[in-house]
Amino acid sequence: MAGSTRAEHPRQAEEREGDLVTRPVRIAAAWAWRWIIIVLACVPIFWLLAKTTFIVVPLVVGVLLTALLVPLTNYLRNQLRWPKGLALLAALVALFGAIAILVGLVVQAFRSGERIDFTLIEERYQELMVWAESSPLHLSEDQLISWFQGMSTWLETNVGTLIETTLTAGSTLGAIATGFAFALFALIFYLLDGRRIWLFVVSLFPRAARAAVDGAGERAWITVGHYVRVQVVVALIDAVGIFIGAVVLQVPFALAIGIIVFLFAFVPLIGAFLSGAVAVVLALLSHGLWTAVIMLVIVVAVMAIESNVLQPLIMGQAVQIHPLAILVSVSAGSIFAGVAGAVVAVPIVAATNVMVRYIASGKWRDEPDPTEGMVMQLDTNAAKVPKRRPIKIRVRKKATPGE
Repeated sequence: MAGSTRAEHPRQAEEREGDLVTRPVRIAAAWAWRWIIIVLACVPIFWLLAKTTFIVVPLVVGVLLTALLVPLTNYLRNQLRWPKGLALLAALVALFGAIAILVGLVVQAFRSGERIDFTLIEERYQELMVWAESSPLHLSEDQLISWFQGMSTWLETNVGTLIETTLTAGSTLGAIATGFAFALFALIFYLLDGRRIWLFVVSLFPRAARAAVDGAGERAWITVGHYVRVQVVVALIDAVGIFIGAVVLQVPFALAIGIIVFLFAFVPLIGAFLSGAVAVVLALLSHGLWTAVIMLVIVVAVMAIESNVLQPLIMGQAVQIHPLAILVSVSAGSIFAGVAGAVVAVPIVAATNVMVRYIASGKWRDEPDPTEGMVMQLDTNAAKVPKRRPIKIRVRKKATPGE
């Protein structure tokens, strides 16, 4: 009896519990409730980001532009000894000058002597019908016409939505203009006082965590700089490849096509493909179906080189994330914030990855508090405040009787 009243050994209790719930199930349950807590904690963060995209996206775009222009401003300030304001002005002139040149080249290309004979649209349509009937799908003209009629019916039923979208285009353009101005002001302040702004953000964290946050932010900044510069190289390679293909096939407006591809290629993976579709359409209208097919093959080949060679070797080394993660990031960013979200998604994911890995490594534990320099500077400035000289009062001695 005494032995039965004794409490069971903890290991025996665990073994009896294991008879009811196996160890893999317990491990899965432990992971499950932790992931549930993580997801529930992230929901309000994502909700807040979705509601404040008009603030977050311009700030991130400003960071990307700053990473692009910082090497130029550092060279002007450190090597040529230019003042900070003059270096900033020169960087802004270089940025907007490059954009103006690209836009001017596109306009000039479309105003050149090249023309598209739109009277050939009927002939291209007949070629497309012949190809559709001879294709493995054996699509008839009646089937294509029924599809077109279905699309027309859908447009008629959704014309109210389309009209509403058209009417709100002005507000959308206004939001774009506001975001552009916001990003421009953020760029100016980042270039002028970027380090001071970052140290202020670091000072908001507990003192024990400031070294970790500062080191993680520094590595994230390096990664973003690598991403921006590598993305320029990747976009240039995409543009040159599609431009050469358009020139060889004698597609009109080849230079404009190359510039459009360069600008759209800043949206990773999908930007060059969508802009390359312009070259395919122009090839179809100007030279027929088979030229358009060859142009499509060229665009797909350029995209294959980007996704299988440039992204893993160049971009993968720069941002240290897999191309599949890049594709998922672009898709998620486009869902949250449209085209701007697709542009900033990859650098955000890359920076977050580097920051988490640095904090988990623990290399920051012996680093000093980065905000101590701010405090010392403030104390030094305070010590430079001139002190009031004490007022000396002369007391006249009383004359003695013998004087």
